[in-house]
Amino acid sequence: MTDSRRALVLVDIQNEYFTGPLEIQFPPRDASLARILRAVEIADQADIPVAVVQHELPEGAPVFAGGSTGWELHPDLHAALPADPARFSKTFASIFDGTGMTDWLRENSIDTLTLVGYMTNNCIIGSAVGAEPLGFAVEVLSDATGAIHISNEAGSVSAEQVHTTLMAVLNSNLAAVATTDAWAEAVGAGTALPGSDLGSSAMQGRSEY
Repeated sequence: MTDSRRALVLVDIQNEYFTGPLEIQFPPRDASLARILRAVEIADQADIPVAVVQHELPEGAPVFAGGSTGWELHPDLHAALPADPARFSKTFASIFDGTGMTDWLRENSIDTLTLVGYMTNNCIIGSAVGAEPLGFAVEVLSDATGAIHISNEAGSVSAEQVHTTLMAVLNSNLAAVATTDAWAEAVGAGTALPGSDLGSSAMQGRSEY
């Protein structure tokens, strides 16, 4: 990864995901938060740019209303942030739609995004999909992200199933998925995280099922 430049993108690490109906269920939210804080520390030590993204809806919205307690960053993250991170506000799942994120990345010669935060099943996968046509490589830290239980007319899925499935989906084509420990090693070595590809994932899947 000699000619590449990473940014650590902190996606929606807001109080809404620690209280109320959107509480992260898997991995356990306190454990994932601890990994996020470690990633921030690693980025700071390695001079990796940090971007903070917050989901924001209009005043009176049931969740993420701008300026509300639920909209605010988790206090532990707020205390751990470097002095002057880039900040973005979004209204869609992707960190790119209407945020100015793309311009910031290009201005800073960043071509690889390390995504941590919430939720795996919405903004993490939405951002990974959004990065592909823009030409950015994506890394997702599996233990520094998290999902919720889902049940609706189409079916019911536990948070663990959601998260585990989406990590495999992401690693098959859209991102390189790894733990925070593995990412720390890659950062220290100045190398890219290894990811799979759709063809290899398909062949391995056929052999296992």
